[in-house]
Amino acid sequence: MNIGALADKLTLWIRDEVTARGCRGVVIGMSGGIDSAVLAVLCRRAFPESTLGVMMPCHSNPDDKAHALAVAEKFAIPMVEVALDPVYETFMRELPEFKGNPELEHLAQVNLKPRLRMVALYYIANQRRYMVAGSGNRSEIAIGYFTKYGDGGVDIMPLGNLVKAQIRELARHLSIPAEIIDKPPSAGLWEGQTDEAEMGVSYEDLDGYVLTGKASEEARQKIEKMMAGSAHKRSLPPIPDF
Repeated sequence: MNIGALADKLTLWIRDEVTARGCRGVVIGMSGGIDSAVLAVLCRRAFPESTLGVMMPCHSNPDDKAHALAVAEKFAIPMVEVALDPVYETFMRELPEFKGNPELEHLAQVNLKPRLRMVALYYIANQRRYMVAGSGNRSEIAIGYFTKYGDGGVDIMPLGNLVKAQIRELARHLSIPAEIIDKPPSAGLWEGQTDEAEMGVSYEDLDGYVLTGKASEEARQKIEKMMAGSAHKRSLPPIPDF
């Protein structure tokens, strides 16, 4: 399927999925990254009058806000801003501290940000009878590189069958600003964070493994370990069979 046909098919899929559930439009969290930019443009094509982008800074890089605004302005996507910094700070003051493991403590703190964003998106979506569209892609879903009940807490994932390289190709076709396509992918959870550094594997290796099952031995071991450890994220909570 050529890239133009793919864009058209995804646009129709979004429209069909949302209308089939009796909803009127879509809400998207706009992070300033390539995935959310591509998703926002596709949703805008599917629902020209009822797509809303939501920018939710939470001690975020100012460049991310600038990139999200650039996409919203270029493609005439209505957008609102919900500053989550004070909410996050309140939670951090009120939640109990546990100093047993610095790595787990850090993980809990950064995962709170996407979970607060999920709450904000559903509040806005519920008011409008919209659905929440998520920007998860096939490569990241495969290894669980998302926050459970955070950026994984959405109604539809239109990009969920596309690896990162395919999303870059789609971004170029849709004329997403070059600075967004070219910058190192990052969830923006802390200063200097990049996806590839956190995952410990490149998107090139990850995409290749997802599509072909092949990778270097080192990359394969890392990917398969992440896949096994994140299986719970890709399924509903277990229920006893008795």
